Amino acid sequence: MTDGTMSDISATEPTAITAPSSPPVPISVERVSHVFDTGTPRAHQVLYDIDLVLNERRVGIIGHNGSGKSTLIRMLDGLIQPTSGHISVAGYDTVREAKEVRRSTGFIFTDPDHQIIMPTVREDVAFSLRRSGLTKAALDAKVDETLARFGLSESAEKPAHLLSGGQKQLLALAAVLITEPTLLLADEPTTLLDIRNTRMFASLIADLPQSIVMATHHLSLLTGFDRVVVFDEGRVVADGTPTEAITYYKRLMDTELALRNPTTDSREPSRERT
Repeated sequence: MTDGTMSDISATEPTAITAPSSPPVPISVERVSHVFDTGTPRAHQVLYDIDLVLNERRVGIIGHNGSGKSTLIRMLDGLIQPTSGHISVAGYDTVREAKEVRRSTGFIFTDPDHQIIMPTVREDVAFSLRRSGLTKAALDAKVDETLARFGLSESAEKPAHLLSGGQKQLLALAAVLITEPTLLLADEPTTLLDIRNTRMFASLIADLPQSIVMATHHLSLLTGFDRVVVFDEGRVVADGTPTEAITYYKRLMDTELALRNPTTDSREPSRERT
């Protein structure tokens, strides 16, 4: 039984999604910089001349708070426009062709309450199909199938705000994936989840056919990813396999800890593109 905490991601376990993998969605980031509150005394730059070409199916982005990773993730969906530079997703410019970009992408926020809109679980999943053109019968069937896939059938008529934290994130994922996006963007989706629910979420996304770009502090989520990019102070400081990038990131964190605590023995990592 759930009690409004994050103890259970679902009353019924989600089923594995075994659809064949879709081709990677190409992403191009060209000399992108971003300044928040530009032209005001509060102006502060968060990204500096980022150049990335992402052609892998599973890409992780890591870095400490304020490193710029969440800003970049949101730019890929057109939620934030770069101050300078250009971003394209599947060949579409995220500023000039934002509508086309969003038709093929799905976005998962850190806090699912930011994207759960409708009163009940069923209504929230169905809301994603409001412009699909499906008949009522076809829409209802697709909603039923999605609820079953994500283990939410028993909660279909429950108020969404009464779900546990884990169930809410599962609902957010279901509401995004029912539209069948080719690219899933996730901004620290497990930050508010406990260990069990984080593992459940990791298992779910591992089986998805979509391309995924995910910013996260939970490094274990990146097992099986094709590539990981490390951000620090608004710049890319490492870029390689999960093992290479995570090793660099841990050394970077050790160095920062040592600078705060001079008694800690740590070596300064060289900045590198692996």
